[in-house]
Amino acid sequence: MRWGRVGSAIVFVLLAGACAPVSRLPALDENAVESEQRLEQIAHIRKYYAELHRVDTVAFRIRTANRADCHGWESAQIGLHAATPQSLPRKYRSYSREALDLTWARPTVISVVENSPASEAGIVSGDEIIAFNGELIPVTGTAGWIAGWLKHHGARPLQANIRRDGEDRTVTINPVMGCAIPINYVTDDVVNASTDGKRITVHSAFVTLTKTDAQLALVIGHELAHANLGHIDKRIFNAALGWVGGTAIDVGILAGGISTGGAFGKEFKKAGLRAYSVNFEREADYVGAYYAARAGYDLNGVEEVWRAVGLSHPDSIRLASTHPITAVRFVQIRKVAEEIADKRRRNLPLVPELKFMQAESEPEPQSANTSDYAHSLERHSFSSSGNGL
Repeated sequence: MRWGRVGSAIVFVLLAGACAPVSRLPALDENAVESEQRLEQIAHIRKYYAELHRVDTVAFRIRTANRADCHGWESAQIGLHAATPQSLPRKYRSYSREALDLTWARPTVISVVENSPASEAGIVSGDEIIAFNGELIPVTGTAGWIAGWLKHHGARPLQANIRRDGEDRTVTINPVMGCAIPINYVTDDVVNASTDGKRITVHSAFVTLTKTDAQLALVIGHELAHANLGHIDKRIFNAALGWVGGTAIDVGILAGGISTGGAFGKEFKKAGLRAYSVNFEREADYVGAYYAARAGYDLNGVEEVWRAVGLSHPDSIRLASTHPITAVRFVQIRKVAEEIADKRRRNLPLVPELKFMQAESEPEPQSANTSDYAHSLERHSFSSSGNGL
């Protein structure tokens, strides 16, 4: 206790002698601050769900147009997102009604993809959606319940009970099949997107960077290509192979009486992760461009997104470790767009030439040291769980 009091006294003396502002700051009305904070929160949630609508729209088109490449991992989709305050993150609940006009009693539609089954059935944002085929839609975990229900019932037509302006009505929705991989949209200032093979995560900073939906389709198509081409499993296999080789060296040295602490195994595992990593990324860019084209997006000028990435992260212009430099990605996408345009002129199917990436040689990275940008990509795109842009 004695030393605690002495310590507190020392801290008080130090703080008393610390530098402080010299301006006479105006007194602030706490109510005005709270009111402004609420306005900013409302603006944020509206912005978030507007961006989510954009991501959902592009993702819906990509998943449904490329279902054949998902190797049977498909589910029924209707292009609708509904929520209640209870189903939103806790930080959004207190002002969700004011921001999105939600009710606590029934899920409210907050996003409908244009030309989707939900849109064609006449459902619009603001509709309260009550039941599918007589099964009440829960007010918690609403989005997950709808996805699970559709996965179980497939593409069979369903009767949806909705309420609009106090009037109940029933509409028929005809789901379509698409790749089952879900999209996770997160608010983050990291310009990245990634996949662990089970879901795709898109960061808000990357969505802001994409000036057109075609560029966003390129991003989402890239991640879907990673999943469909099995890049995650291949990198895990390469890492395991490297670890086995390095561990064999560790054991051999240990037999001579010297312990390495598994250093060779660890380093060879890292080398295994990096093996073919740049070409995996180029392959995902290549196939992802085809996915965007199949979904009906015009690829003219989409390569500009890589110039935007380069301006946002200048190190990515000249340094590479696990990903190509932005100049490589820019030039490749332009060439792929020309390849796709040529196939269209000749009425050929839009099928990627998968041997293309095996035949091409990838320029060596200009530095063995990973830049801050590359570190960011590795941290957010692949540990043992994911591949990112």
